[in-house]
Amino acid sequence: MSKSYKEYLNNINTFIFDVDGVLTNGTIQVTQAGELLRTMNIRDGYAMKAAIEKGYNVCVISGGSSEGVRVRLRNLGIYDIHLGVIDKVEIYQEYIDVNNIKPENVLYMGDDLPDYWVMQKVGLPTCPQDAAPEIKKLSKYISHIKGGEGAVRDVIEQVMKVQGNWLEHFEAKFD
Repeated sequence: MSKSYKEYLNNINTFIFDVDGVLTNGTIQVTQAGELLRTMNIRDGYAMKAAIEKGYNVCVISGGSSEGVRVRLRNLGIYDIHLGVIDKVEIYQEYIDVNNIKPENVLYMGDDLPDYWVMQKVGLPTCPQDAAPEIKKLSKYISHIKGGEGAVRDVIEQVMKVQGNWLEHFEAKFD
């Protein structure tokens, strides 16, 4: 009998996210100058910032290389940003080795085939509702929310609630 994904939530201290299809809805707008524009969800940003403030590790590993994405993530307090990545497994392994993180403590959210191999290595592979079928099959949790529409908030909030950090974070802000 396989474990429920909820049984993994207490072990999570690290979140790793893909960008396109996870932090965005996977579509891009192209300007006449050839610049690629993406849309990110404010609630995802709030949750990532809240996780960092409570001491969780937050990392982004993406094949895309938008400097606008880097600026947005840095403004949220995320500094482990790896863009233009070809081999996500290599970057993941370096990240957990340097930061002394155990694979069972990592929640990774991906949406498509470039995420497949790294998702096999983490404790809690997750995906948005609209992920590729191969990624859904591999995931221990499939959010009921699509990528770019709050799926990241969904998983962060669940982890922080189970660990007693969600309301504590919110109350500390308004006391």
